[in-house]
Amino acid sequence: MQRRHFLRNAGLSAGLLALAPKDLIAALLQQPAYKITMLRNDIGIFNEKGGTILFYLSDEGIVVVDSEFQDQANHLIDELKKKTTHPFKLLINTHHHFDHTSGNIAFKGLVDHVVGHQNCLANYKRAAAEQKSEDKQLFQDVTFTDTWKYKIGKEKIKAHYFGAGHTNGDALIHFQNSNIVHIGDLMFNRIYPYIDRKAGASFKNWITVLDKAQATFDNDTIFVFGHASNNAVVGSKDDLKGMQNYINQLLKLVGDNIKAGKTKDEVLQITSVPDVGEWKDEMKIIKMNLETAYLELTA
Repeated sequence: MQRRHFLRNAGLSAGLLALAPKDLIAALLQQPAYKITMLRNDIGIFNEKGGTILFYLSDEGIVVVDSEFQDQANHLIDELKKKTTHPFKLLINTHHHFDHTSGNIAFKGLVDHVVGHQNCLANYKRAAAEQKSEDKQLFQDVTFTDTWKYKIGKEKIKAHYFGAGHTNGDALIHFQNSNIVHIGDLMFNRIYPYIDRKAGASFKNWITVLDKAQATFDNDTIFVFGHASNNAVVGSKDDLKGMQNYINQLLKLVGDNIKAGKTKDEVLQITSVPDVGEWKDEMKIIKMNLETAYLELTA
């Protein structure tokens, strides 16, 4: 999250408002660019730069889901050390992308284990090798296929894998007592999503994954999203349905153009997807979405 967004969203305390204009400006410039929001019980989220981080503060230790980048992970660690004297116990990754895992290295020597889906680990190692950055990573040492469970403090944590979507290694991390799910980049709330075809992604199956998520969790579930327009990274099943609608409309649009005899180059000239409501192209990646949809539908 950028500094301007923090200043807009965080608001001004009464103490800051009492300062003289010059002192107020100085105080604002010293405000951190990150934001911590508590959700339920002892679970909160951290936003600065990269995919949303979730954390759980228990009497037995701290659990963190995703890590953004190294500087941001260090900011999180510093802030959580102010909140509790309990140790860091576990780091879980929803998937391998560097805006969710580059901060893993900050937890080296702090956490007992790093957890992720087996495809997450394979993708992570491949991507790190391509960038020759293996020495800057902290890879998962605990992996799973379909589900994984862990009990700590008052929480039972269960990881679910429903198949390929944004990548072929996206996990949903459910804190069952608080009923909070970090869904990672299976949710780009109200913005066109990044999709990693090289990592086994599938728009068609992404729809199925979101169906399974809605069937598995209830209407009281709080979902934490990897990315969102206007930092709306917390939501409900309705937001998942909106994401599904975007993918359905994208596939329909591309499919109709294919049936009309349009070539891939012609499809890539499309500038927007109709009937998707608030979803918009903030990330300037509509051509990637169009190309992936075209390749899937013509495979």
